[in-house]
Amino acid sequence: MKRTLTTLMLSLIAGITAVPATAAAPAPAPMQHVEWSRNANIYEVNIRQYTPEGSFNAFAKHLPRLKKMGVDILWLMPVQPIGEKNRKGSLGSYYAVRDYTAVNPEFGTLDDLRSLVKQAHGLGMRVIIDWVANHTAFDNPWTVQHKDWYLKNDKGEIFPVTYTEGAEPEYWTDVTGLDWTNKALWKGMSDAMLFWVREADIDGFRCDVAGKVPTPFWNEVRDTLDRVKPVFMLAEADKPELHEHAFDMTYGWDTKDIFKDIAKGKADARTLQAFLAKPPKAFPPGAYRMRFTSNHDENSWAGSDVELYGPAFKAMAVLAATLPGMPLIYGGQEAGLDKRIAFFEKDPIAWKTYAYAPFYTDLLALKHGNRALWNGQYGAEPQVLETGNDKVFAFRRALPGNAVQVTVNVSGQSQRYTLAGGAAQMLAPWDYRIDVQQSKAQAAR
Repeated sequence: MKRTLTTLMLSLIAGITAVPATAAAPAPAPMQHVEWSRNANIYEVNIRQYTPEGSFNAFAKHLPRLKKMGVDILWLMPVQPIGEKNRKGSLGSYYAVRDYTAVNPEFGTLDDLRSLVKQAHGLGMRVIIDWVANHTAFDNPWTVQHKDWYLKNDKGEIFPVTYTEGAEPEYWTDVTGLDWTNKALWKGMSDAMLFWVREADIDGFRCDVAGKVPTPFWNEVRDTLDRVKPVFMLAEADKPELHEHAFDMTYGWDTKDIFKDIAKGKADARTLQAFLAKPPKAFPPGAYRMRFTSNHDENSWAGSDVELYGPAFKAMAVLAATLPGMPLIYGGQEAGLDKRIAFFEKDPIAWKTYAYAPFYTDLLALKHGNRALWNGQYGAEPQVLETGNDKVFAFRRALPGNAVQVTVNVSGQSQRYTLAGGAAQMLAPWDYRIDVQQSKAQAAR
């Protein structure tokens, strides 16, 4: 990192003092994750909007650039054809799947996708695809071939997905819900997911609305997929039970909301301290949580990075990259994504320059090179540090031989702070400091 990252080569760092054992039952063993995920980051790709062409082949030209930036896992938004019946906008939602085992002709062919995956693998990256198991388009062949696989209204008709349990009802008029009480659906969905692992050699799935699908199905399909090749599974959900067997990672909506509140002056270091001291939910040991400032939903419906974060953007991205969890970059953020991308129309990213690419390159290299920042049980828990200032948040993550200390000004004014045993220091508005301590043996790895 530039002025804010200091690297100190020290002798082996002492571990944290052990806490005496209690008579409580031993904690369950953490889920073992595929080795390549342990210090990985994830990058979301909106194929339609990534290039003017909106194709797999056009996106493939960006792979060397992303590899240079340090990207590990590519998450492709849904690659299947989009429903035409009840379509929203002129192009429709990526999440209204018309055929589970076909490729959206907007993007290219199955061979084009195979080529993209092969190129990514050749560069040492992995590829997961979005999977929509909760619902389909109204003109998906299953609505005719397997009508018993769908939820129906009092008249025996399939109907739009409707959610009324939230603060405001949601009516997804372009999709209809699947009936997961029918076990025949389980086999059909499992076979469809297997198709992509076998035919395109993908490395896993990001599962849309995963919490609405029975966890036992996910547990079952994870075993089925792993028998073909070890996969990586990301759930768009934050149910702890999903981590017990099926999913490597769930959404960190909790920190995303804190980041947004801090940027708007509605929260400060005390909010982060309280979150780390008592998280809203207790997750199994080793659970990966995805940390992010934006994704396709946030950008299109909540606001661009400029709207949500303004000058606080880098500070929040630093927290997303260094707090426990796996950092996500939404494609375009490395170019300073300053607009809401249209969801149902063609609206390509305006790349201009890659102004934030050096910033992200440094953050991703920081995670790769410091075991204290690795994901799940492979990294270290954070120790909050007292700064004497509620507008300055500091924490340390340490393992034997490696420690990373992060200090962030979570306000738009210059702030003075003091860490234990140190002199008073200043941080400019939204500035940050990252200090690395690493033994010679650890640095050589």
